[in-house]
Amino acid sequence: MANQKILDKKQEIINEISDKTKEASSIVLFEYQGLTAMETNALRRLLRESESDFKIYKNTLVKRAFGTLKIDLDEYLEGPKAMAFGKDAVAPIKVLSDFAKDHPALVLKVGIVEGEITDEAKLKELSAIPSRDGLLTMIAGGLMGTVRDLSICLDLYSQKLEEK
Repeated sequence: MANQKILDKKQEIINEISDKTKEASSIVLFEYQGLTAMETNALRRLLRESESDFKIYKNTLVKRAFGTLKIDLDEYLEGPKAMAFGKDAVAPIKVLSDFAKDHPALVLKVGIVEGEITDEAKLKELSAIPSRDGLLTMIAGGLMGTVRDLSICLDLYSQKLEEK
């Protein structure tokens, strides 16, 4: 029989996984085996910059946590996997995809984005979407263009009225 302290520690980790899963807008499971310690630290730093985090848990504990949340990802929890949690739905996916381009040891497997299970192909599509800040900049640029065009039209109209 397992020691009660060990069981309590495992339950604490299961609760941590459940809480992080509930709070996150996106979760990505990925293979990390083959990354050096320096590469792993660089990845952690990049994820922190995008208000994301990654952690490595035992698959059995992740299965139990996902079981309590009614999430079925057992087929993807074979072999060593890490989990990235993000407040932004796309940010951790973009960071991991960009990092994987230079580090082939990192392979995205599956994700949960806004409560929906997404496969590898969908993760690749989402990584092509600009970041939230990028999208806001695009919207602001579009609005500024419209306002600029309106001001030019009003200026030309006022000049036409002055000529009369």
